[in-house]
Amino acid sequence: MDSLFEASEQSNLERAKPLAARMRPTNLTEFAGQQHFLGEGKLLRRLLQADRLGSVIFYGPPGCGKTTLAQLLATETKSTFRQLSAVTSGVKDLREVLEAAQNELRGGGDRTLLFIDEIHRFNKAQQDALLPDVENGVITLVGATTSNPFFAVNNALTSRSTIFQFEPLSVEDIEQLLDRALHDQFKGLGRYDVTLTDEARAFIAEVSDGDARRALSILEIGVLSSQSFPLEFNRHLAEESIQRKAMQYDAGGDEHYDVTSALIKSIRGSDVDAGIYWLARMLEGGEDIRFICRRLVILASEDIGNADPHALSVAVACMQACEYIGLPECQLTLCQTVAYLACAPKSNASTIAINEARSDVRSGRTIPVPRALRDKHYSGAKQFGHGEGYKYAHNHEDGVAAFDYLGVEKNYYNPVDRGFESELLRRLEIIRAKLRQSDQ
Repeated sequence: MDSLFEASEQSNLERAKPLAARMRPTNLTEFAGQQHFLGEGKLLRRLLQADRLGSVIFYGPPGCGKTTLAQLLATETKSTFRQLSAVTSGVKDLREVLEAAQNELRGGGDRTLLFIDEIHRFNKAQQDALLPDVENGVITLVGATTSNPFFAVNNALTSRSTIFQFEPLSVEDIEQLLDRALHDQFKGLGRYDVTLTDEARAFIAEVSDGDARRALSILEIGVLSSQSFPLEFNRHLAEESIQRKAMQYDAGGDEHYDVTSALIKSIRGSDVDAGIYWLARMLEGGEDIRFICRRLVILASEDIGNADPHALSVAVACMQACEYIGLPECQLTLCQTVAYLACAPKSNASTIAINEARSDVRSGRTIPVPRALRDKHYSGAKQFGHGEGYKYAHNHEDGVAAFDYLGVEKNYYNPVDRGFESELLRRLEIIRAKLRQSDQ
């Protein structure tokens, strides 16, 4: 009788779990995505086949299978699976697990695969406590993090681990998971008479952003909240079953740098729509408005420059306006500025010019200031010959004198033939030709 009650209790516990937890794969064949390192012939698959799995760090967004794959690795390597959360576990918890792993090995038992979720939240002391047992092979460490481990995890630990970067699941992967959940009679929703329309399937797969948990949650809410069956699960039902998604955006971490980079590169590439999207991502993620403004002001000089001299004025005005009015209204000013900068003609001539000049200053012989350009407004300057031979530009035709202001022939600034710089290019050709007529 006890076994019957136990089986019933186990079944009830299983059904109480969310659909995403019930649908976790039980072997590598069922695992979706990450074929760039788990497919046949790829590194992780080779490590398993050679029985040489060492400590690894899984890095990627939520819902892409980090925890699930860690459990499957324990099964594949015949290891005891132990799990800690860096959010709730301290050094004492960690040492207890490590001591148990050592005792298991001494008694001839299995190795322990220790999975640490959010490993980047362990402090340095906690991460250092792992090192001896990682090096000695007492445990197989699998650390999971949503933050770039090269920023968030100690160098000593990353250098002893193989890092695998997880990608969000593809639309096709998500669609397959949805279909499998609908047809699975025991773990899934197969006991319900549900037909998922193609439009709803594609919509869920798209809005879930590669997060399997989110996709399965939408499906489960839609089915369990419906009153009558058979059920046609259409797009409208899918929309009604979606909670507002929590934007993954760490303003001090990896996502901050990646989205900022995407914004700058989109504007530089003149893709106004991409620029506005990445701006929206930053705003939804709670990015510091002052930081966005600073980046736009820098870009106005770095990537547009004199091809459109007004770009800098627009960016500076945006910064001032955002300071005055704040959110939510300043999103309009930011969008206007991103659109202007993206559509402006581009030139990095100023960027190249100052970089080359500073490189020459750092690495070459310092050019002395020509005597004619030296300050002559102090007592004794005349006896040194300061200012002698200087030609006052306003006394010459076009305001340009035939004079050598540098002492060596060097062209740092080379305008592009775009926007206003095309006009500067033509002017500069005339100016440089006259300057070179200097007899000094």
